[in-house]
Amino acid sequence: MKYVLIALESEMPEEVWNSFDNSDYTLVFTGVGKVNAAYAATRTALQPDCEAIINYGTAGTLSSGLVGKLHRVGTIYQRDMDARPQAPLGTVPFEEGAYSGTLNYTSKWTDTVSLSTGDNFVMSPPELMSDLVDMEAYAIAKVCAVEDVSFTCWKYASDFADENANDDWQSNVSNGATEFVRCLQN
Repeated sequence: MKYVLIALESEMPEEVWNSFDNSDYTLVFTGVGKVNAAYAATRTALQPDCEAIINYGTAGTLSSGLVGKLHRVGTIYQRDMDARPQAPLGTVPFEEGAYSGTLNYTSKWTDTVSLSTGDNFVMSPPELMSDLVDMEAYAIAKVCAVEDVSFTCWKYASDFADENANDDWQSNVSNGATEFVRCLQN
């Protein structure tokens, strides 16, 4: 079974989800933020039938050319892990190896963007830069990496991460759902 993890029901309207044969997929709403996402991802990854986890949701962007489009994510940073001087920005201190900071999928896919995850709604450029910003993907990706579960991440750039981000996100929160469902069908 492939599990699709999405933070909020508003990002995937029921009529869109039910518009295709989704019998190979189980939809899981995680709630907002890294803690909720990590909990849901762990419970999901430990299911005996879990062969893959797909994360879909909205994201802010710092590049106007990305707004209003669906993107496959290739590199994920943990934007709000700041333990300097013990570790560089975005890196977990005292944790060695592949799970300490950046999770990179660019060797598997072409045409990808970078994303940074943090428990804050971005309305101005963060110190750790990326193409997109969200609040869940890093946690889900790390659980998948640790549990050796196949992972894919798709994000719809719903807003330009600026002073209008909240209003733009609310207006566009479900706009990428249909395009994402088309990707699942293919």
